[in-house]
Amino acid sequence: MPSELPAALQLGRLQLRQSLASDADFLRALYRDVRKDELAATGWPPEAIDAFCQSQFDFQRQHYGSYYPDALHYLVEQDGQPIGRLIVEDGPDELRVVDISLLAAQRGQGLGSVLLRWLCDCADAQRQPLALSVEPHNRARHLYLRLGFVQLPGDGLYVTMRRAPTKTEPAE
Repeated sequence: MPSELPAALQLGRLQLRQSLASDADFLRALYRDVRKDELAATGWPPEAIDAFCQSQFDFQRQHYGSYYPDALHYLVEQDGQPIGRLIVEDGPDELRVVDISLLAAQRGQGLGSVLLRWLCDCADAQRQPLALSVEPHNRARHLYLRLGFVQLPGDGLYVTMRRAPTKTEPAE
């Protein structure tokens, strides 16, 4: 099924475009930035953290490519500067947020809400649920709950959440 999501988009102050091979350095830095707090607690020296982040970034990219081969990989920009990424799989039964990450300096400003509301609108237009997985203690769960996501039963490392499509009347 071809994706109904656009290759590029302007969302208020944000621009989304397909991620390119030339974005790899930023995406590696973003991966490390997202995990900064948990890595600080390890007490590892910087070179060990660098090696760990590189291997885990490569593993994650391989995993996403294997499990979500048709996903759209967006780079999120603000004022022409990269600030995050959004990976979305537009499947036959659901729209799935594979990953949504913003630099720490950009969090808490409502930018994640802008991205998720857009995805909610896309899912509603396609009359599909919007699904994602999140770590149990991730603060973003509160946002997901506000947007109508519900937690599905499970016992894994991640919590699966799903938002049913809002009923929309066909245009006359």
